[in-house]
Amino acid sequence: MRPIFKVLPLLALVAALLLTPSDASLLRRAKNKTMSAKPFKVLITHPEVPQSGIDLLNENCELVRVESLPPKRSELLQKIRGVDGILWGGHEALNAEVLDAAGPQLKSISTMSAGIDYVDLDEVKRRKIPLGHTPTVLDNAVADLAVGLLIAAGRRFHEGRKKIETGNWENYHLNWMLGQDVRDSVVGFYGFGGIGQAIAKRLSGFDIDQVLYTTRRRIDRETEKELNAKKVEFNELLTKSDFVVIAAPLTAATQGVFNATAFNKMKNTAVLINIARGKIVNQNDLYDALRSNRIFAAGLDVVDPEPLPPNSKLLTLDNIIILPHIGSATNRTRSDMATIAAHNVLRGLVGERMLSPAY
Repeated sequence: MRPIFKVLPLLALVAALLLTPSDASLLRRAKNKTMSAKPFKVLITHPEVPQSGIDLLNENCELVRVESLPPKRSELLQKIRGVDGILWGGHEALNAEVLDAAGPQLKSISTMSAGIDYVDLDEVKRRKIPLGHTPTVLDNAVADLAVGLLIAAGRRFHEGRKKIETGNWENYHLNWMLGQDVRDSVVGFYGFGGIGQAIAKRLSGFDIDQVLYTTRRRIDRETEKELNAKKVEFNELLTKSDFVVIAAPLTAATQGVFNATAFNKMKNTAVLINIARGKIVNQNDLYDALRSNRIFAAGLDVVDPEPLPPNSKLLTLDNIIILPHIGSATNRTRSDMATIAAHNVLRGLVGERMLSPAY
């Protein structure tokens, strides 16, 4: 049986969450308090957290909100004192400094993201504070963008736009601006969780030949069959794939794994897509591989650092498309992420298992 996040449509899922056992417990607890008091204080660390999450928390929690934009750490550290819960809306470091400032009464934290590489997870675990995040709910939005990047990089969208802007529309050539076909291609995934599988599902409509994937563990056989997917070692993934999609979390083992050695094993017609984390790619080596046409093109929604400096040498290349980390940036997805994060916080406050625990 597949997880509920995959079976239910997203709107039905969010609706189903609106009256969970945790919320009922929270309401009962609130009723035991005085009519004017709310039982918990929760910090919202970003002023642009969608209203769906704010409204859910506001029913039974006193809310404290960081108002500065971009959020100032000094304001966050001042307002976090004495809170019971935190909805962590940005990607700033969530570490011992933050937890110390909050105090020992802190009971519950949820990020509003799938990746948590900015969280000192060991420190959170040491203090036995429940931590939630919001995976799965953003899979569809990120997968849509990944397919767009894959096509845009393979078919040279950025270079074509620059040709127009510089007056070099040279369509008198028969072999002008030729790109790479998605049809009959082999698409390799470095990391093949929910997002990777959502991308592969979409690409099946483009009549690709095969999916290869590299992960620590093999996925279930039914999904392999459905997606025509095969687990292979990293070297085989690099040498056989026409498109390589990075969809793995950032860890000590994955950081910098796409380097000159990896690029030298890829086809010179290969296209690299990264919708995971920027540090998984050695960007100096990627620049060299693209500039020398060792690989054909790249499409990145994540870079290191973020924001990318406007004078980055990557921006001088024609055969790369770079987006400002907007994979989950749709109105519906962000609202749903806020809702899931709010439910995580509420469940943690009353001592129940979160909807999406990070550990």
